[in-house]
Amino acid sequence: MQRYPYHILSQLKKYCPGDRVRLHMPGHKAARPFASLFPVAGIDVTELSFSDDLGNPSSAIARAERDIAEIVGAERAFITTDGSSSGVTACVYAASRRGAKLIVPRNSHKSVFNACRILGVEPVIVQGEEREGVILPPPARAIKELVENDANISGMIVASPDYYGNIAPLSEYSRVLKANRRLLFVDGAHGAHLALEEGREGYCGAFADMWVDGAHKTLPVLTQGAYVCVNDPSLIPDVEEAMSIFRTTSPSYPVMASVEYGVKYYVNNPKKLQRAKHAAEEFKNRMSAFSFYPSRDWAKIAIDFKPLGVSPAVVQGMLEKKGIYAEMNDGRYLLFYLSPSTTRSGLEKLSLALIAAVSSRAARASYRPRSRVLPPVPRTYSYLYALKSPCEWVPLSESEGRMCAQNAGVSPPCFPVVIAGEIIGGRAIEILGSAEHTFGLSQGRIKVVKMR
Repeated sequence: MQRYPYHILSQLKKYCPGDRVRLHMPGHKAARPFASLFPVAGIDVTELSFSDDLGNPSSAIARAERDIAEIVGAERAFITTDGSSSGVTACVYAASRRGAKLIVPRNSHKSVFNACRILGVEPVIVQGEEREGVILPPPARAIKELVENDANISGMIVASPDYYGNIAPLSEYSRVLKANRRLLFVDGAHGAHLALEEGREGYCGAFADMWVDGAHKTLPVLTQGAYVCVNDPSLIPDVEEAMSIFRTTSPSYPVMASVEYGVKYYVNNPKKLQRAKHAAEEFKNRMSAFSFYPSRDWAKIAIDFKPLGVSPAVVQGMLEKKGIYAEMNDGRYLLFYLSPSTTRSGLEKLSLALIAAVSSRAARASYRPRSRVLPPVPRTYSYLYALKSPCEWVPLSESEGRMCAQNAGVSPPCFPVVIAGEIIGGRAIEILGSAEHTFGLSQGRIKVVKMR
């Protein structure tokens, strides 16, 4: 028996029969040619008399949000169909009402920096140590020093877990920030599944004042489905205001319904979650000859190809020819992004394909060192100063020694290699120039502050 009903989906299904005369948005009208290609069309509606309103929910959506808050342990939860980015912007908005600065780890998602830009918040950038080619969350002592010496800092926003499964020391951050009357905001985009773990181990909601869960990343949810949560009641008015500003006024009802479904599915079917975790453990045991990044999140499996002397890009190409797709290749690691929906058979197929790929002649001695990690960079000017300064576009190859006027980085994992206000170095040019997918560049050029 279901412990939690699916309020939004149940409401939408009442509208599904094909004899409806759809004289409302959206324009596809669930017409047969369209619906045959996009089966979700039948429940793709707008704000109607029965469907509730995400901007001011009072029935099915309100009940769904209350249930989500109860499941994840939040005071309030707000569904969003704009991905984690709108939730991150809401976090920065709430922070901006309490101070002009916000502590931002260097390896934060670009949405954090974008939010700081549009809201006029100065990011106080900190960088943790490097471990095996990956930047770790900064130590709590660095946060303590910053907040004790700058009254303009409203708090901190940090990603936990990150792409590689590192979980930040949130309890330590929370203790330091609360002692100094500051707030902890968490970009939990990669960790929605942790709310369903026994004891919610590693889940950011146990410590954050406000956080966002990117439900679509690790739960059975349509892309862009997410929710914002609040534990500090004093933040709720600002969060309500932020969501009304940054969420779309035309939210996708199928995405909304899938958010509620995804959060509740593994609460209603806990054995399926345990099976997926067990399958991941079996996979790692079976692949004991491989080296793995020491992730603290079972859903992130990053295989280290450096000890094998094999290029992860070469192996990635071989896997794709067999219909197996990894999340990311960063030049050293091939990251496999799991979820409670991952199957044992899928991981068995992966293990056979991996063993064949690394043993092939084409992969032999193909590894080329290519780190994306830069040592801490001294800041010359503030982030906001650089963004507002007169600027110009120059070829990336000719930008060394110039001040960056706009963040530029690699996608994924979508965090900046060089940040506005920093001096562009040769290593940054090399990383950006060799990456297949970047942001902040245009036709091989980068934006820099004009020289006077």
